[in-house]
Amino acid sequence: MVKLRKLASLSDVEREALIRRYDLDLERVLPSVRTVVEDVKRRKDEAVIEYTFKFDGVSLPRERLRVSEEEISSAYRKVPGKMLEALKKSIRNIRKFHEKQIHEFTCETQPGVIVSQIVRPLERVGLYIPGGRAAYPSTVLMTTIPARLAGVERIIVCTPPGEDGEVNPAVLVACSEAGATDIYRVGGAQAIAAMAYGTETIPRVEAIFGPGNIYVTAAKILISMDVRIDLPAGPSELLVISDDTGNPEFIAVDLLAQAEHDPQAKVVLVTTSEDLAHRVDLLVNQLFERSPRRDILSESLENLWILVCESLDEAVDFSNSYAPEHLEIHVKSPKSLLPRIRNAGAIFVGPFSPVAVGDYSAGSNHVLPTGGFARFYSGLSTHDFVKNISVVECSYSGLRNLSGTVITMADFEGLPAHAESIRMRFANEE
Repeated sequence: MVKLRKLASLSDVEREALIRRYDLDLERVLPSVRTVVEDVKRRKDEAVIEYTFKFDGVSLPRERLRVSEEEISSAYRKVPGKMLEALKKSIRNIRKFHEKQIHEFTCETQPGVIVSQIVRPLERVGLYIPGGRAAYPSTVLMTTIPARLAGVERIIVCTPPGEDGEVNPAVLVACSEAGATDIYRVGGAQAIAAMAYGTETIPRVEAIFGPGNIYVTAAKILISMDVRIDLPAGPSELLVISDDTGNPEFIAVDLLAQAEHDPQAKVVLVTTSEDLAHRVDLLVNQLFERSPRRDILSESLENLWILVCESLDEAVDFSNSYAPEHLEIHVKSPKSLLPRIRNAGAIFVGPFSPVAVGDYSAGSNHVLPTGGFARFYSGLSTHDFVKNISVVECSYSGLRNLSGTVITMADFEGLPAHAESIRMRFANEE
């Protein structure tokens, strides 16, 4: 099950395959997804209803596509009080973190030239909340709260219905508490197409955010020329860096926690301690035997690598090449490694910062880049729900001071009207 190796012993081919992780194989699903997207674009609600029955086995009349206020109120009575309390505490922490992310500013680049940035929210956004294997109220919070803080007026949530045609009560309560304005029991590629192009029931949006399976990802790619989409978010990942001071029990359970998400999840331990590597290997196998999610873990743990390296420098270099979604640091002085980490979706520092707190309640966002995309993508944030608009204001003297620079550059680039737009303003002075 576990692949325990010396990092230096990996061949170039093995190392590249490990870093590359997986191929989404989008080409395999794009033709069928394109059919769904084009059909929803053309036939709207009618197509959405047909595909919901075809893929989810749920027959819905048009008036049932949107979740009613009565259903949301009823959901509160079905969610345990302890869960509602946990949602509210998570919301407070997520808001504290995300409300600090938007900044307007003004600066004087030179006397008389004022340049500022103003921030304006998108008007309507679509949020996809996956279903199927489990309900994810946490993803509702991670996507809806930054949209609400950004000032988005209309927040559209689409999520697959269960076999009974209902949406999980905790998901509905999370939508209500976080500030979603519309909830639709629609999933898959048909939900993405419906939000991208609009139907008689589901409004068209300006951007779509939220994780999903390969069909959802393919649909996002197909509609990306018409609607803004978010970062690539695939199966969950965790890379752990540890020295001989790491707690093998903590590390083993954290690896298992990410592996239980999905059969395609990827988990890696890179350690300078061969003894710790063997202890984690043993503990992972023991935890697997006791887990109620062995059906998923039996597949995902096939992707577990435990790599022994000579130094923390070697571990950090490998981590930067891997660019994990989640990075845990279990070393004697964990903060000392932070300046050298270039690529990671989120970093969890020290033995008491497991990824699980970031998944739910620490306040950071859990919608993060996977598959190595952390090399050039950031996690979801309030920034994704706004537009930054530059404002330029020049006084007479400010433009006079800049005029020579602008005219020189415009003449060099062969744009005479640009230069003339400056000269004309001072023509009477010459």
